[in-house]
Amino acid sequence: MNLKWYSGMARTEDWWAVWLGLSMFLASVSALWGWNLTGWMVKPGTWVWGEFSLNAALKADGDPILSWFTTYLVFTVLTCVAAWSMKLNLKRFLAGWSALFVMTWIIWIVGQEAHFKVPVHEFDKHGLNWGLSLGGGFSYLLALLVGLVIGNFFKGTAAFLSEAAKPEWFIKTAIVFLGIKIGVMSIEAAGFIAELVMTGVAATFVAYMLFWPIVYALGRRVFHLSREASAVLSSGISICGVSAAIATAGAIRARPVIPVVVSILVVIFAMFELIILPGLYTALAPGQPIVNGSALGLTVKTDGADAAAGAMLDELMRAHALTHQGVVWKEGWILMASLTTKIWIDMFIGVWAFVLALVWVYKVERQPGQSRIGPMEIWHRFPKFVLGYLLVWLSYIAIASSGAEVADVLHKAATPVEGPMRTLMFMLTFLSIGTITDFSKLRGMGKLALLYAIALFGIIAPIAYGVAWVFHRGMMPPVV
Repeated sequence: MNLKWYSGMARTEDWWAVWLGLSMFLASVSALWGWNLTGWMVKPGTWVWGEFSLNAALKADGDPILSWFTTYLVFTVLTCVAAWSMKLNLKRFLAGWSALFVMTWIIWIVGQEAHFKVPVHEFDKHGLNWGLSLGGGFSYLLALLVGLVIGNFFKGTAAFLSEAAKPEWFIKTAIVFLGIKIGVMSIEAAGFIAELVMTGVAATFVAYMLFWPIVYALGRRVFHLSREASAVLSSGISICGVSAAIATAGAIRARPVIPVVVSILVVIFAMFELIILPGLYTALAPGQPIVNGSALGLTVKTDGADAAAGAMLDELMRAHALTHQGVVWKEGWILMASLTTKIWIDMFIGVWAFVLALVWVYKVERQPGQSRIGPMEIWHRFPKFVLGYLLVWLSYIAIASSGAEVADVLHKAATPVEGPMRTLMFMLTFLSIGTITDFSKLRGMGKLALLYAIALFGIIAPIAYGVAWVFHRGMMPPVV
């Protein structure tokens, strides 16, 4: 197909993550002209079992119930416009979205109960005798568990929610929102950001030049897979999960069934990583928060699972530091380490797909008359949400750098976007990931699943942690 550079701008999740993220960023920028277009956002508060009240469970500038309905209406209108533009079934989307939204808020509020959330030193403040001290991470974990129960035991409900359960869309929108926080952090600690960028360069080299050929060789020589299956699986596990698998399959013209099977493996194994790695890293290396975050970015192979795992790791490690060391780390820095590493890898998906296309067309297949691959393929393979993330990040820095008063106004208006709005999208992501994950689909994938497990846990995870250790050992988030 002869696609134009603007093709898909109104039809893909990637682009709609950009449009939703930019719309909320621009709403916060409007505060510079005296408009308050983000103050309606509500967020959950900490409450104690037996003393529940709406004023405690929901925090807002005005009436909490009115703010909650406003939050629902704003996000419903925006997402429904996007769903209509993406040719989704609007009636099914609206019904599924509304159910997901309500479920997400119930889970989010439950997760803020003091016994689950607050650190040890705040027990007296809330009248507690015991607590798990999991911070906000419990809400994410609870959303994931509820989603998994729905996806695996209530298939009818999962089907009802499927039109609206779009974890990749939600998490990419959250990442664009995160550009605001990265802008704030860049102003606070430019050296820290520069070091993360250096790791991103190394991570990109490791993912494409080390992980990919190792997994490809394993697939061909040990598991005797076809070239196309080995290539698609190598991209899926080494680079960027589903996106890389689909881009590679399209570039080398693999049979349609191959990226589907690989995508199923990617999603299911990402679920195991999401459940296991944040808690494992927190337990084994509680004193290496930035190492742990960067290692996640290199190991977890879907944007949704990586961002979700990074958010959970951020919550768990900050709660652990507060409980055991009495140290309050700033929120988001561990997550940033994970996402910065992952986004660097994502940025070259299009280039890699283009390279593989050339290799397959001119070396592997060697068919006369084969259509040539144009450079525009790189643009169409490039993950567009990364553009939104970078645009918000750099725009925030540019605006905030114009003066202290401007920076203060912008920061206050943007806080609801990079705070509760971003967390809401993370919560929707966790619930949606669980809802669309069906473990029964692993049946019949023995050889591919075994290769995936060996490559992931035996090769990629250890090397990823080693690379993160070399660059970040001893680095700590700023203290509040």
